[in-house]
Amino acid sequence: MAVTTAAHEAPVARRTRVPLPPSLRRPGWYRAALFEVLGFAFAFGLTVLIRALMHDHPVIDGHAITIVALLAVPIFFMFGIGTADYWLYWAAGRPTRPEDHSGHGAHSWRDYFRVNTDHKVIGIQYTVTSFFFLLVGGMLAMLIRAQLAKPGMQFLTPEEYNGVFSVHATILIFLFVIPVFAGLANFVLPLMIGAPDMAFPRLNALSYWLLPLAGIMMLMSFLAPGGSFAAGWTAYAPLSTTMPIGQLFFSIAVQLAGASSIATALNFLVTIITMRAPGMSFFRMPLLVWANFSTSLLVVIATPFIAASQFFILLDTAMHFHFFDAFVGPNENGNVLMYQHVFWFYSHPAVYIMMLPGFGIISEVIAVKSRKPIFGYRMMAFSLLAIVVLGFTVWAHHMFVSGMPPWIRIPMMITTAIIAIPTGIKIFSWLATLWRGVLHLDTPMLFALGFLTAFTLGGISGVMLAMIPFDIHVSQTYFIVAHIHYVLFGGSLFTIFAGVYYWFPKMTGRMYDERLGKWHFWMTFIFFNLTFGPMHLIGIQGMPRRVAEYAAKFADWNLFISICGFILGLSTLIFLYNMIVSWRGGPRAPANPWRALTLEWQVSSPPPIFNFDAIPTVVGGPYEYGVPGAVHGIFKPPAEVQRVPAGAGAVTTAPGQGGHT
Repeated sequence: MAVTTAAHEAPVARRTRVPLPPSLRRPGWYRAALFEVLGFAFAFGLTVLIRALMHDHPVIDGHAITIVALLAVPIFFMFGIGTADYWLYWAAGRPTRPEDHSGHGAHSWRDYFRVNTDHKVIGIQYTVTSFFFLLVGGMLAMLIRAQLAKPGMQFLTPEEYNGVFSVHATILIFLFVIPVFAGLANFVLPLMIGAPDMAFPRLNALSYWLLPLAGIMMLMSFLAPGGSFAAGWTAYAPLSTTMPIGQLFFSIAVQLAGASSIATALNFLVTIITMRAPGMSFFRMPLLVWANFSTSLLVVIATPFIAASQFFILLDTAMHFHFFDAFVGPNENGNVLMYQHVFWFYSHPAVYIMMLPGFGIISEVIAVKSRKPIFGYRMMAFSLLAIVVLGFTVWAHHMFVSGMPPWIRIPMMITTAIIAIPTGIKIFSWLATLWRGVLHLDTPMLFALGFLTAFTLGGISGVMLAMIPFDIHVSQTYFIVAHIHYVLFGGSLFTIFAGVYYWFPKMTGRMYDERLGKWHFWMTFIFFNLTFGPMHLIGIQGMPRRVAEYAAKFADWNLFISICGFILGLSTLIFLYNMIVSWRGGPRAPANPWRALTLEWQVSSPPPIFNFDAIPTVVGGPYEYGVPGAVHGIFKPPAEVQRVPAGAGAVTTAPGQGGHT
């Protein structure tokens, strides 16, 4: 007979699991901080383990640990903040959780500091974060101008100066101009096409949270041994492969910013192609939608090239590959020029990535503020696509003095001149739209007109630089600095200010102070030209760029430029004060203060969480101003809609919204 003794055995003590506090189990800042620590521990352990297995000494190497931590900590942070919870839940094979939309929409200011899937919240997150980095980049610009206010070394060493201007340019390009356009489009574009949200809301949230990580990493490079990255925003090899470890902060941060751009661009493409309201054909889309469609094509095609260039730099630096080494021994020579070809194959299209969304903003503002249809609407759309195609044919005009084969110079000169044609079409179309229009010279319109002036001047200097002899003469001078600032400050930043002022009532539900807005414009426009205009002169006279000191003969002009630059920087404080005070307590904005026709102005300000109470149906073009009774969209089911001719007086507002004239 079997004898069982289980009943007589002493009970086995079970370990009691101590659950994590709720604040560490749910997504948020506490869990993100914990995961950052875990990410660093992972990087430390992985590095030590691999070095021990490979018999590398010392086993604990700070340089190697830092490189792995720069990759691991941002990934762990993203898991901690909650950008991947839903996907990880699904990947683990657990039952699908019903969507309760608890992470969608802003009900208090705290919702802007969490992972949120509402495109309007993400748009504001993008925009505000980008303007923070504008302030950082602007303060670095003030340091540059203080250093250059008089000849000789001031308070920065040459190495520190190189770091300051490198971070200045990189911050403003990758963390302000490109993402701020994504922010404005995130808010406006789904509303413009009658969509309830973006096609991939969770991917949209993830793409935003990559952005502050990239910015923090770039700024933290100042704390790295040897200082910040200091090879310019171009990071030319082999200089960048022989710099201290701060250069790797640039390489990895650019990867994060590029991944954010690609995710956002894919989201825009799918949203525009698949989620337009009934009746909205491609040639009924507002030009801002066309501009972001074109920009997204550029981003998806071009951005992998800068990612590749920085991966090569990372491999050269961290793992001793030889992609770009100038001389590494027999049969092992790297190709230094190849870096420039790969980099500029992205970075010249990137100029249009930083311009095309602004073209769309200017089209919206000029049409509404002149009360006229856009002249040559279809040619405006086709010229955007022409810029996309031609943008990939001109990259080597940045390399006329690089030592590349001379035969490639002439084709690049010709294509650079040709790409001015579609841009010129847009300039003449905007001027024709303004002709005999009923102009409303408020703040958005003033910035639009300022853009036309500054960008045209920047375009003229661009055509000059397309000419090989002239380019060779001024390539390393302040003429280039003047040109790029007329394009990106006078071009991109003026359109950004126009867009922020134009959609501020829709985004916040408040009206801004028009008087302060005009003060901001006139101070910006005047001192922008006084700051960067003289740089053309001293550039032609031979003042080199990227230097911390200069010849005494340029002293007077540099002092004048620095004083004007400081005033230009102060003008931004007017903008900040206006935005903050107006957002907190400005007059309540009506649904459509500009009497615009596009769909985003046919709902309340700010819009409902899911944008529309009824799906709009598009029945006409977006710019039929001056046509009596013209309608762009109505809020009826498609089955009930008959073709509405201009002048039929159809209802143009959403249910519950008042009419407008």
